[in-house]
Amino acid sequence: MTNPAVVAASGIVLAGGRSSRFGSDKLAARVDGATLLDRSLAALAAHVTEIVVVLAPGDERTPARLDRPIRIVHDLERYGGPLVGLLAGLETVDEPLTIVAAGDMPTLGASVLRLMVWTLMSADTAIGAVILERRGRGEPFPAVVRTGAAAEHARRLVVDGERRLRALFDHLPTRVIDESAWRPLDPDARTLRDVDTPADLGP
Repeated sequence: MTNPAVVAASGIVLAGGRSSRFGSDKLAARVDGATLLDRSLAALAAHVTEIVVVLAPGDERTPARLDRPIRIVHDLERYGGPLVGLLAGLETVDEPLTIVAAGDMPTLGASVLRLMVWTLMSADTAIGAVILERRGRGEPFPAVVRTGAAAEHARRLVVDGERRLRALFDHLPTRVIDESAWRPLDPDARTLRDVDTPADLGP
């Protein structure tokens, strides 16, 4: 039976960072028996037809098996920044929409992701991305993007020397979902939780 939560969307998980604030490889840290990366992949898998994991060059880790195809690609440059990693992923995925998350986001909310996908699917095609607002500011993760438009803008920005993910949403027409619209679906904002230090591994 087809899962009604799954739409024609790819997933990209960016997992090529330094983990400098964590002090060790944070994506290998275990939470309730699974690595942080595997928990992030599992949270995303229910909403996509495939997942591309973007790792640093030379990183040969193998994510846990899921009921979705998983492909591994590597950053075009080591620790080149999230925009470089995103471009590597966008040039690999197959679907017209892509959900983008970081590898240190283990509690992505299903209802919030569905709202983001629906918002982009129902928006004018000139809108190329959807992100969430928190405390008056758009958050770059998670994001839902139109794959072709996002790849085109990301490629141009990277060539120009840009490495910040936020720069993509400054240039790609983006709809920001007000906090008042998504918070009732996720009162504790767990969708935006990321892990920077060992203390962030708590429940």
